[in-house]
Amino acid sequence: MIDPLTPIERRVYHFLLDYLATHTYQPSVREIARRFRIRSTKTVAEIIQSLAKKGFVERPDGRSRGVRLIGYSTIGRSQPIPLYASVNSVEPSLSDANRLRYITMDRALLPSDEAFFLQAPDDSMQSMGILTNDLLLVDPTARSSDGDIAAARVGSSMVVRIIDHRGATISLSLPRSVDGEAVGERVLGPQDDFAILGVVRGVLRAALRDGSGDEEGVPERSAEIVSD
Repeated sequence: MIDPLTPIERRVYHFLLDYLATHTYQPSVREIARRFRIRSTKTVAEIIQSLAKKGFVERPDGRSRGVRLIGYSTIGRSQPIPLYASVNSVEPSLSDANRLRYITMDRALLPSDEAFFLQAPDDSMQSMGILTNDLLLVDPTARSSDGDIAAARVGSSMVVRIIDHRGATISLSLPRSVDGEAVGERVLGPQDDFAILGVVRGVLRAALRDGSGDEEGVPERSAEIVSD
């Protein structure tokens, strides 16, 4: 089993990823040392060597910028996906004002080009594997079927519920009780102020870490696919 990255190894690895995406070439050992206030370039070289042993990078000998990120996917095979933390009380339900950031994903993992992420607002769907602040991958183009998990705007609130269609109305409810009855059910019709944002196709668990993150405006985290 490969040893996990240490906090400084993780920060250097993320720096290498971000630097390459911005500059199209890798930083030198001295630039890494300056970025993390490491006095010795030998220490930086040892960190990079450890990253290589753990399978994250390769580094040909004798090259200052020779680090190669193993498995790095160029923008040609990936797509930035917007992440929204809230919804608007009027249409459009989603806008730039409530967009937190973009998360780049391999296109092979996306249900559609229009997909977006929402932050789960609470633990009400915990029994379905969804916790507060989980990142929900939502497909707005999918036609929802009875029993699907859907993201919806109800008034000014965002909710994640199980959807059922009943003629001109829909039911949004929590997972059913042991006797099969709908829990927390809300039936919505043409007279109600709501919008179905899309069908939830995946969940990313955002795990807080012990180090201080470099990402602007968000805590350091690791993403783990927990359901789809």
